[in-house]
Amino acid sequence: MKSEWKEFLRNAGAEFVDDCIDTFGNPERERRIAHTGDLFCDLSHFGIIAAYGEDATEFLQAQFTNDIQQVDETHSQLSALCSPKGRMLCNFRLFRRERTYYLVLPYELLEAVLGRLRMYVLRSKVTLEDASDALMGIGASGNKMIDLLGDIAGNLPGNIDESIEYKDYTIVRVAGTIPRFEIYGLLEAMKKLWQALDVHATPVGASVWELLNIQAGIPVITARTIDTFVPQMANMQLINGVSFTKGCYPGQEIVARMHYLGKLKRRMYRIGFDTHEKPESGTPLVTDTSTESQDIGTILSTQANPDGNFEALAVIQVNDAENSQLKLGDAKGPDVTVLDLPYSFDDQVNT
Repeated sequence: MKSEWKEFLRNAGAEFVDDCIDTFGNPERERRIAHTGDLFCDLSHFGIIAAYGEDATEFLQAQFTNDIQQVDETHSQLSALCSPKGRMLCNFRLFRRERTYYLVLPYELLEAVLGRLRMYVLRSKVTLEDASDALMGIGASGNKMIDLLGDIAGNLPGNIDESIEYKDYTIVRVAGTIPRFEIYGLLEAMKKLWQALDVHATPVGASVWELLNIQAGIPVITARTIDTFVPQMANMQLINGVSFTKGCYPGQEIVARMHYLGKLKRRMYRIGFDTHEKPESGTPLVTDTSTESQDIGTILSTQANPDGNFEALAVIQVNDAENSQLKLGDAKGPDVTVLDLPYSFDDQVNT
């Protein structure tokens, strides 16, 4: 995290754990606001990779699951980087600003992903670099955000994944049950934006934004779940994160074979449970009749909700998710309930 940005946020009341904002002093109130009010948060728990150069579009097109040729200054997309076996090494949001592509991904994965991409540059005229200190990120959510951001920037992106450039920052519309935006920009512009939002909305910690991502059905691959799931297992094709008509990329044959020939035996569900401690990503799910080695699911991400329980996204065997009593951790663990996602499993947008 850029030191000047961190100091600015600390002076605004942020309480940090390492370089991630934990809270602004009242985490329970912050979670309640997620459903009832207007909020904004720092996105420095995500890192940013910049890609630019004469061959940038062609190079990235050959690496990712989605069709990068659809990305411009008015349209962002979700996408993923896979291993040759089709397993996701990371997933991310991709947007373009001033002829540069930006990948927004968990900061803990940035160094490994940057190194892997650089392995394939060879003679391509493309530069890849860590831009986490060049652009600051703010997430904003709430029914009044259209008016609040509109007063600042004028026109806003109206549809999910659309984006606009306004002076020193880019605004991206992201999925959510209420209007949500991600804004990326230069330090001084983002300081002014933070101060303007602070007049009418409430600053919150990173966990609240992650809860909103869970409720929107947006998966996040972390260090504990890399190289584990093909994109369809995490519903990436349902949120416009996969193109089945673009050219080749690592793992493309396996991803395409599952789409055209395979029957999906695992997919991502939103779940809820009551437990004393937050389970980490990678925590197994079982059924009430499972033996010790019979895991039927894996948690991707978890956050506490306003009711004091936990919500999570998890990849689960379809038959067990729909017909069995799920348990957290082991057969004697807390009961797990399958919750609704904001999209159906038939809503495959890309073809």
